[in-house]
Amino acid sequence: MTTDQKPIIPSVHIRALATWIVIFPLVALGLTYLGPLMGTLHPVLKAFILTVIIVPLAVYVLVPQLLKLYVWRVKRWRERGIR
Repeated sequence: MTTDQKPIIPSVHIRALATWIVIFPLVALGLTYLGPLMGTLHPVLKAFILTVIIVPLAVYVLVPQLLKLYVWRVKRWRERGIR
């Protein structure tokens, strides 16, 4: 990185959007595939089990990867003078 380039830090809005983009499909898939396996468990227990699986996966794996992709894309835009 040269001295005239600022590091790319995604805004809070980009981070929120990235989190939603990751969480929504994971919840939908989790409900679809884990719902029948959890049967007649109490809904709060179902939500607990689902979030125990989804939140770490999203926070530690998928959202960071999506933000890396965003930073890479912004760098390409800057190189081409698009943004």
